[in-house]
Amino acid sequence: MEVHLESSSSEHNEELHVTLNKGRLQLSTPNAIYSYADKYENFYKTFEQIELNDTIEDVLILGFGLGSIPYMLEEKFGKNYKYTGVELDEEVIYLASKYVLSDLKSDVMLIEADAINYMHQCTQAFHLICIDIFVDDQIPGAFLTTEFLHLVKDNLIDGGQVVFNHLADRKIYEEKALHYFNTVFKDVFPNGRYLQVLGNGMMIG
Repeated sequence: MEVHLESSSSEHNEELHVTLNKGRLQLSTPNAIYSYADKYENFYKTFEQIELNDTIEDVLILGFGLGSIPYMLEEKFGKNYKYTGVELDEEVIYLASKYVLSDLKSDVMLIEADAINYMHQCTQAFHLICIDIFVDDQIPGAFLTTEFLHLVKDNLIDGGQVVFNHLADRKIYEEKALHYFNTVFKDVFPNGRYLQVLGNGMMIG
């Protein structure tokens, strides 16, 4: 049974809803789910298929939401990583702080910033970069450019991995995601893989 906990809005999201659904906190907009703890299956099933080895230390999350990624890696995969979360929406940061952060054992540094600006200024290298940036059900165009992907690649350590979430729950979205993967993503990450996970296209580089 879904239980409504809180609704709010912000400059970047006209509607934000926090609910308790199947015992997990869920953050959603009218057309998209931003976070859903370990039930955020697009990332959960992707993490099951990539190598999460013990050499991973630093993880960058672009589009933090309610922290589904550190939650599932900590609680379900038994990983102890250090996280840098970049989130544009001040209200989402407030909700994450209110509902999730105090329950995480992992070291989490949450930064309010535009992810493009952050990547331009970032000097740290990461073992894993997760990109989960949406405004409702759309990825802003600035994050679909070759320039952005090169910024991401420049901040990966040798042997590091990037996971980029795209919506693919309708045929038109799936075709759009596959086209982007083949014409843009693989240009920067030639050995990239595409996983269709439920209604999402997950790109791994």
